[in-house]
Amino acid sequence: MWFIFALLTAMAWGGADLFYKKGSDSSDRFSHIKIVIMVGLVMGVHAVSYLLLKGIAFDPADMIRYLPVSALYILSMTIGYIGLRYIELSIASPVQNSSGAVTTILLFLFFTHSLGALEIIGITIITAGVVGIAILEKRAERAALQTGAIQFDKKYQIGVMAILFPILYCLIDGLGTFADAIYLDEWSLIGEDSALLAYEFTFFLCALVAWVYLRGIKKQPFNLFRERVKGAAAVFETIGQFFYVFAMSSNAIIAAPLIASYSIFSILLSRLFLKERLGRGQYALIVIVILGIALLGIADEL
Repeated sequence: MWFIFALLTAMAWGGADLFYKKGSDSSDRFSHIKIVIMVGLVMGVHAVSYLLLKGIAFDPADMIRYLPVSALYILSMTIGYIGLRYIELSIASPVQNSSGAVTTILLFLFFTHSLGALEIIGITIITAGVVGIAILEKRAERAALQTGAIQFDKKYQIGVMAILFPILYCLIDGLGTFADAIYLDEWSLIGEDSALLAYEFTFFLCALVAWVYLRGIKKQPFNLFRERVKGAAAVFETIGQFFYVFAMSSNAIIAAPLIASYSIFSILLSRLFLKERLGRGQYALIVIVILGIALLGIADEL
């Protein structure tokens, strides 16, 4: 079942990326804070609902126990939200999601794993494809800008600071996923339900702090009904998180790069709804990544 959970996570987070981009306002310097508030709010509502529906006895101490993982994830996501104000989703998402490769490398270095040929080929194809898309996209953007073939919106100009955000996200998220693999799979330090609830309640507390900062200190308006797009992103993020913990608890070293391929869904959706460009090279790499996903699915069935 880990393969299905990982695939559902990738699809949900691909949808979340689309709405993150639509909800990011380069003219609003508090846009990323508002996204944090919406994600934390939705996760808090989901955590309470899940707790009541399943009748789980949640131990608040799990929030402290799981804090190293939660902190890395929330930090990386906030950095990603800031970056989306300045860089196209089609570039940011592939760079960010190279974190799957970071996680896989760390797991190979620190833990002993036995992978079959199909699994190794699938992981390699997916990782290479995701990184390749980022490289091709950056080259295409640079060529188009130099020839004057297109004019970019100011918020999409590629600079050192702009590309730094997805790179930082990649490294921090990779460390977070590595820590998650230790907690959920390698050492089984915490159960799936406990990890899910601990993370969502922690994110909810961060959202409360962000709301106090926005409204109490900065005196900025925040209207839930006007932030519907950010709310949609938060819903997809929460759906993905739900499936994520179950995927990671079963086969983290393979699930991590597969989940990181959600950038493929992000790119396709950004082309359909945000009108961001996609060349033949990118399409070819998307097909290659899908092939890698298929190989992991076949390996899971053998």
